[in-house]
Amino acid sequence: MNSYKLKDLTTIFNGTTYAHLGIGDIPLYGSGGLMGYVDDALYEGEAVLLPRKGTLNNIMYVCSKFWTVDTMYYAKTNEKLVLSYYLYCYLSLLDLAHLDSGSTLPSMTKTAYNDIDVHLPSIKVQAKIVAVTRSLDKKIKLNNRINAELEAMAKTLYDYWFVQFDFPDANGKPYKTSGGEMVYNPTLKREIPEGWSDSTIGEIESNIVTGKTPSRDNSEYFGGEIPFITIGDIRGNTYIVSTEETLTVEGAATQMSKFLPEDSICVTCIASPGLVGFVTTPAQTNQQINSVVCSNDFNKYYLYFAIKGYFEGAKAKTGNTFANMNKGDFSSINILEPPSRKLELYYSKVDPLFKRIKSNSLETFQLTQLRDWLLPMLMNGQVTVK
Repeated sequence: MNSYKLKDLTTIFNGTTYAHLGIGDIPLYGSGGLMGYVDDALYEGEAVLLPRKGTLNNIMYVCSKFWTVDTMYYAKTNEKLVLSYYLYCYLSLLDLAHLDSGSTLPSMTKTAYNDIDVHLPSIKVQAKIVAVTRSLDKKIKLNNRINAELEAMAKTLYDYWFVQFDFPDANGKPYKTSGGEMVYNPTLKREIPEGWSDSTIGEIESNIVTGKTPSRDNSEYFGGEIPFITIGDIRGNTYIVSTEETLTVEGAATQMSKFLPEDSICVTCIASPGLVGFVTTPAQTNQQINSVVCSNDFNKYYLYFAIKGYFEGAKAKTGNTFANMNKGDFSSINILEPPSRKLELYYSKVDPLFKRIKSNSLETFQLTQLRDWLLPMLMNGQVTVK
């Protein structure tokens, strides 16, 4: 192993304003991640992106054209000493919180980055480690991309049937486009197919569970094997495959009525309303989440998109997030209620898509655990690649 300071291995550059740029296909990054796409590049090639302000652990690797804003540095590496991807992996394992400059918003200076100690094997060994970790990362990214496409397919059919109302009519033709009769519904404030009606989430599925946190005064209630779902666990996940916190059997036993079976629909209703995800194993949630336990399987995918659509529409109308919701407010949300035969048919078409999403999500979790377990041992020489 050879020891260096980060300044020996990289040249760090500032991100900058993007206000003058138009919309394009070049990724725009900030410390929170991908912000959008612009029509010009600040740099093209391999680089390690280093947060300057905000989320200090969100280190990224890029190998393309990109632009970074002023909350994100980008670093070019000396490829004679270190591979960019290896350095990205190395820095991702570090806890940078202790290097925070101490301002109100977590911040990192170039000086703080440059002074980081880095211990490196030879380029040949780095290349072998990169080959292993990149193969895992590529599979994880592939799973995520497949899941996004599968959910988009299910959402397209949902929109076609339950928003545009062009589900197959008795003759197999698109209902509304083919002249199917529509009637105005005053509750939903729009036309819906004749014979369809409005309802509420609680009327469609009555078993709604508001989560609760066991007493934190008893440390023996936490750190067990039972998933304890909070807002962050749902964000960005169709299926909730892991949680930051867990409960012990004793902790969960203090609130047995809060247990959720697999495939329950979790919905955040406080702080960040409108995040929706499915439970993958019996779990409990905190009080910021209301969950729908479906008695009829054919309701669950319809409700998943209907609930997401409700919150997205409400946010669009208010221009921001809106008031926190209690169980009663959530249960009384008005939504369209299609006939059961349409819901059953929709379920039969999208269930294989959601099962694949679930399977991919579980595999991705396992691969992530494997990578995170293996990488430190590869880097410190405990494990070698032949």
